[in-house]
Amino acid sequence: MFPPTGMGYDRAITIWSPDGRLYQVEYAMEAVRRGSLTLGIKTEEGIVLAAEVRSIALLEESNRGYKIVAVDDHIGVSFSGWFSDARVLIDRARYYAQVHRLLYDELIEVELLARRICDILQLYTQHGGVRPFGVALLIGGVDFTGPQLIYVEPSGTYYKFLAHAIGTGAEELRGLLEKSYKREIHLDEAVTLAIRSLNKVIEGGLKAENIEVAIIEKETMKFRKLEREEIRELIEKVG
Repeated sequence: MFPPTGMGYDRAITIWSPDGRLYQVEYAMEAVRRGSLTLGIKTEEGIVLAAEVRSIALLEESNRGYKIVAVDDHIGVSFSGWFSDARVLIDRARYYAQVHRLLYDELIEVELLARRICDILQLYTQHGGVRPFGVALLIGGVDFTGPQLIYVEPSGTYYKFLAHAIGTGAEELRGLLEKSYKREIHLDEAVTLAIRSLNKVIEGGLKAENIEVAIIEKETMKFRKLEREEIRELIEKVG
């Protein structure tokens, strides 16, 4: 007889349960599900990333600018889960992007960067004395293949998406995206869709202070974060 499910099998990352599960990886996914909400939308004209920004305390100085960050000129990353884990992975992503630029005198492909990060994540699912990273990333960018939106999860697996959301309320948000997304959507329409969808899911609605939005245009291949006033106007527009 096997012991009750999960009994003792969640003590170390190197122990499989009898039903073929790694509980530590599943716990890491739970950390992602409890994180602040973020989404990405791919269009023919570029990529949109949007994210909820939570404040820890009333007296906290603004942490705006941390939830969505540039990895290179043509790539941005948003995340859900542990900020500390995200910081380490983002730093490594920037390192890989710069090394690739120096070695090959070209921009790194979005998918190649995702694979590099997945290599790190996967290593932390098979070695004793470590734990999986408690964070998932949405990597959006434009390379010579066109716009790319890639979801990277703690197991070291990645998936390509047209639109995706992670974090608290992500299931409801994905449902809204599935109903409203169209392949021929324009970039400005995707920005509006992102803000409208977040406004419906985030408790209390959106304010310019609790959301970040960034775009990477296909034509310029440049990451740009929207200013607070631009976001405020968009929120007023969607009502």
